Amino acid sequence: MLTRADLYSLEEYAQIRPEFRRKVIAHKANRRLPLGEHAALYFESALTMQYQVQEMLRIERIFEQAGIQEELDVYNPLIPDGNNWKATFMLEFPDEHERRIALRRLVGIEQKLFLQIADTAPVYPIYNEDLDRSTEDKTAAVHFMRFELSPVQIMALQNGAELRAVIDHPAYQVDLKVPDPVRQALLADLQPVN
Repeated sequence: MLTRADLYSLEEYAQIRPEFRRKVIAHKANRRLPLGEHAALYFESALTMQYQVQEMLRIERIFEQAGIQEELDVYNPLIPDGNNWKATFMLEFPDEHERRIALRRLVGIEQKLFLQIADTAPVYPIYNEDLDRSTEDKTAAVHFMRFELSPVQIMALQNGAELRAVIDHPAYQVDLKVPDPVRQALLADLQPVN
């Protein structure tokens, strides 16, 4: 959870922004998981959310305590808390016409996505961070997800278990081993299990 003490003033941020931005871009490189040609999971962290808050404060020129707290209240729920991962699932079609057709074809895809940790139960996302933008006729291009992990699943990962990402939708199939750099970044988000 970020607090005001974790943030730079507007003046400080203006001075360090290029360096901070490079740090965030490098950090994000191992937090994007491509899922086939047109989908990806972007896993959030305290650093990615700090960057979002800092950028919002900069763009909106927010410097008053109430405004800063409002931004923190918006972005803090997107930070993983040690037994989960929080991610943005994006369906990426650059061409608008193609995207419209695909979003109709991919209705329900967000419910067919899950993570598999060795032989434990599949980890389906929870959508209470998601906005109600999908309909029975089309899915949304962006979904906010939370993957809750059990202590057994966390321990399995910490002991080297394989992590897979699966989409089992009739119009979009993916089953891939999560690359080690992404797996290591996600593992760092989890609290040790005794």
